[in-house]
Amino acid sequence: MTEKRTGDDEARPGGSGRRKERSKARRRASRSTGARDGPGRSGSFAGAGLLRTLGIAAGGLLVGYLFAVLVLFPAPGPPRDLRPLADLRDRPVEDASAMLADAGLMRGEIRSLRHPSVDSGRVLGQSPLPTQLVREGDTVRLVVSLGPERRPIPEVSRLRADRAVDLLLATGFEVRVDSVDSPVARGRIVDIEPAEGTRLQLPGEVSVIVSRGPPTVRMPFVLGLLEEEARDTLAVLGLEVTDVQEVFRFGRDQGRVVTQDPAEDTELERGARVRLEIGRRGGNRQEH
Repeated sequence: MTEKRTGDDEARPGGSGRRKERSKARRRASRSTGARDGPGRSGSFAGAGLLRTLGIAAGGLLVGYLFAVLVLFPAPGPPRDLRPLADLRDRPVEDASAMLADAGLMRGEIRSLRHPSVDSGRVLGQSPLPTQLVREGDTVRLVVSLGPERRPIPEVSRLRADRAVDLLLATGFEVRVDSVDSPVARGRIVDIEPAEGTRLQLPGEVSVIVSRGPPTVRMPFVLGLLEEEARDTLAVLGLEVTDVQEVFRFGRDQGRVVTQDPAEDTELERGARVRLEIGRRGGNRQEH
């Protein structure tokens, strides 16, 4: 029955035309769908292909570089006749020279300079530097210490202490100032340690002993003391009674100090002279 209907349809007028129209409609629908989906898919496919191409090219370049560096043109190793240079610093120059000779190296120019803490004759530096590669017959230059600088202590004992200290500091010495009691005038130099003219390593220390002047005492209060007690008190302090005068007095002042000169609490040098007045009934007796 189906075949018969199909045959009938084909036999009907216009049946073939309808089939053609349906076929055209399907083709138009297929083209419109491809127009909507085609550009996005083709763009993504093109981007992915470009990335794959770039990756393959980069990998090829890397493999080629490694092959050339490691296989075709490997880096040459260090020459077999090179060796690291020993550290010669802080060695006596004689020992450093012997080490260079044993290694087949030549000792070149020696420069010298002062150093505040490295002893004279010791190596301060070298060129080439320690551990740098050298070959037999190369020349090594050395810098050798002359040791700390030494200077004589200048004659400053005749100067005032402040000027002496300034001169010593300007010469490069460190200065320590001490003071003592002395018969020398206040502010004058009593002693220099070490002595003037001594050659001292810079920055050496110099001690300057400065006079505070003669030792001083304060005049005690001796009024009312018996003459002998007053004399003993003053003698203990190093003061000398050189002028005693008797003055007329009654009562309790007999034989006692009624006047003293200098006055109480006066600052005096040891050996200073003191004048006393002693009360007496007779009065007017003087003792020098």
